[in-house]
Amino acid sequence: MIVGKNGKRMKPEETVDFHIKATWHAIARMYNAEAAKYNVTVSVGYILLNIDLEQGTPSTKIAPLLGLEARSITRTLKNMENDGLIYKVQDTKDRRFFRIFLTDKGKEGREHARQTVLKFNHAVYETIPDEKLKVFFEVMMQVQKIIDGGEVYLDK
Repeated sequence: MIVGKNGKRMKPEETVDFHIKATWHAIARMYNAEAAKYNVTVSVGYILLNIDLEQGTPSTKIAPLLGLEARSITRTLKNMENDGLIYKVQDTKDRRFFRIFLTDKGKEGREHARQTVLKFNHAVYETIPDEKLKVFFEVMMQVQKIIDGGEVYLDK
């Protein structure tokens, strides 16, 4: 049972996290359906979007972009390399590390991913008035601050 600040029982759909999670899952399903048309996943698309086109991206920086541990994406990067989307170059300063670069095929995949994100955002911006989006972004930033503050579960 979830109890709100007024002491009354809350239905799951009355909680903030329910709507964030449900919406994120809907977005992920939509993106995955689009990504499947190109034989990739949302994770692959997100990686493609976050690799620096000129400098490449250190392999150790990619996992944090996805909110994962480095070992969690090792297989994904290997598969992307096998699929010809990326290639690795050993770092000249520290030979233990690699920089990830996009191949031409990877750049093409990046453009598909970019267009997918742009189309979704365009649909949202065309449907929801600017003032409502502004409030939405303010609320989401405030929720993030509450989480980042780390005090949600501290006993006071």
